[in-house]
Amino acid sequence: MNHATTTVDRATGDALTAAAAVAVSAPSILNTQPWRWRIAPGRLDLLAERARRLTVTDPQGRMLVISCGAALHHARIALAAAGWSVHVARFPDAGQPDLLATLTMTGRTAVEAVATRLARAIPVRHTDRRPVSDRSLPAAAMDTIARAARAEGGLHILTTDQVLDLAAAARRAAELQANDPQVGAELAYWTGPSAPTGTGLPAEVLPDQPAQTTVPGRDFGRPGTLHIGTGHDRAAVYALLFGDADQPASWLRTGEALSAAWLTATSLGVSVVPLSDVVEIDHTRQTLRRLIAGLGHPHLVLRLGIADTEPAGHSHTARLPIPSVVDTSFEPPA
Repeated sequence: MNHATTTVDRATGDALTAAAAVAVSAPSILNTQPWRWRIAPGRLDLLAERARRLTVTDPQGRMLVISCGAALHHARIALAAAGWSVHVARFPDAGQPDLLATLTMTGRTAVEAVATRLARAIPVRHTDRRPVSDRSLPAAAMDTIARAARAEGGLHILTTDQVLDLAAAARRAAELQANDPQVGAELAYWTGPSAPTGTGLPAEVLPDQPAQTTVPGRDFGRPGTLHIGTGHDRAAVYALLFGDADQPASWLRTGEALSAAWLTATSLGVSVVPLSDVVEIDHTRQTLRRLIAGLGHPHLVLRLGIADTEPAGHSHTARLPIPSVVDTSFEPPA
């Protein structure tokens, strides 16, 4: 191997490692970070980490794969912003169901402004569970967010009547989950001190009381310390991410759409909160499917709006150490 080849290999390896490190900032269900990255010569593999799956609330792994899809999009954006083009193969090996995607380097490319803008949004993005302000979301901003999501997957913006149906379904899902001790135990694990260091939801990102909103958020079973004020989400916009199937390949694309929408929203000063509990219950998920009859299968609900700056304060959740989720020691078979 000559010096030029060695230099190129080192450059691509460094770029892939950096992209994997950026991708750990992606959103995930209850901040479980259910992914693992594997660096190989010229490529980056994304694998599901089943040990961090929510066994009670996510038995099929829907939210796990959606979370991994968001991480995949983050990695794609990081590489594009660094001037690298890649080929993405989703579920490249039927014999390895946990190998969700492989990104293979194809060379250098011009950096587009949108990649730079979204990459800058990655460290800023966070989940603010407080009710949004009463300022209306500009139509142009919502259109831009919707286009970004639809470039990756399906997104339907709910009408006023559909929001009322969503609210009824969300309340029903909350009741069912509140009466399930196994769900309660799982939530307590991921929102308490037992969660693995660097994962889970600390008290400072959980509301200190239930918000009086049309569509209820998840009941975490205990109050946090995030003061929510008196907002009611009157100006919130609700959207539904969906796919053409209720299968892993479709869930992965929905995760990519989630990341595209969220990073775009962050760059525009728009708050996004994913609402997954209404999708986790079979009965309420079917209610959502009827709302988008003919479009596809519901995967995730989004609440969008202009964040309320009073009371001030939000916090970013912790992340697992890079070496624990990024494997640079992989040696492909000879």
